[in-house]
Amino acid sequence: MPAARRTLRAAGLAPASAAPARLRVGVIGAGRVGAVLGAALAAAGHDVVAASGVSASSAERAARLLPGVPLLPADEVVAAADLVVLAVPDDTLAGLVAGLAETGAWRRGQLTFHTSGAHGLAVLAPAERAGVLALALHPAMTFSGAPEDADRLAGAPFGVTSRPEHRPVAETLVLEMGGEPFFVAEEDRRLYHAALVTGANHLVTLVAEAADLLRSAGVGEPARVLGPLLTAALDNGLRRGDRGLTGPVVRGDVGTVRDHLETLAERAPESVAAYVAMAQRTTERALAAGRLKRHEGAPLLDLLHDARDAHDADPAGSR
Repeated sequence: MPAARRTLRAAGLAPASAAPARLRVGVIGAGRVGAVLGAALAAAGHDVVAASGVSASSAERAARLLPGVPLLPADEVVAAADLVVLAVPDDTLAGLVAGLAETGAWRRGQLTFHTSGAHGLAVLAPAERAGVLALALHPAMTFSGAPEDADRLAGAPFGVTSRPEHRPVAETLVLEMGGEPFFVAEEDRRLYHAALVTGANHLVTLVAEAADLLRSAGVGEPARVLGPLLTAALDNGLRRGDRGLTGPVVRGDVGTVRDHLETLAERAPESVAAYVAMAQRTTERALAAGRLKRHEGAPLLDLLHDARDAHDADPAGSR
């Protein structure tokens, strides 16, 4: 059965024998995520008929990933589409959905999904009231705008929030885009997104921070040093959780941590706060996991609390 027929049957929109060969897809937000998902839906047999994007990079990306697809205003994209992909920033999503509802752009029988990890179905309520079948489909993957982004969809997990009766539609769409669906309850959506941001966005910051410190220490190619170390650490963390922890905190080496803090205060004062915060949380997790005994962790926490207070009092490191 062609992809579009499977989607329509799952949505209950029309009998398979009467359905058109392809769903008409509109993409609002032809950015790093939207253009890639549009291309994936096109590869699955759907017809991307319109897209919107205001920046020059969005126009370039649409031309590359969605060749021949016209860039139109958002309301015209909705008017042209059976399935509307909303791939816009989190903070603009609610206003966009509500604005389209106020102008009567949504119509009964349409499908729409947004790609925001932070939002569930509540943000789509204005479209649902107009009779639109609404879904939240978030690819738990980082997109950089590079050509290899399309390949990253293969097997990528998608955090799905939907009405129970609409789960077959959500699963079908995710599978057609090459992903693997898992379900996130509406009330858990913000926590789910905070977890991903902690793991992905903060990881990039930590890696960049470590690389900068190595450069300050005279290491010309930090990636060569960090690559094997971080790959092993990530593997340990994913497989073993807190049991994969290594380093001075889990050994209770208060003197080493003190040396780090003194050196950072002198050489890289802007990094002190991040080091203290991560070392404190690492100590707390090591204690909770039984990797540190209470008498080993207490001196570390005292040291870190004092360092935090000193840094707060003099964040410029002028003391």
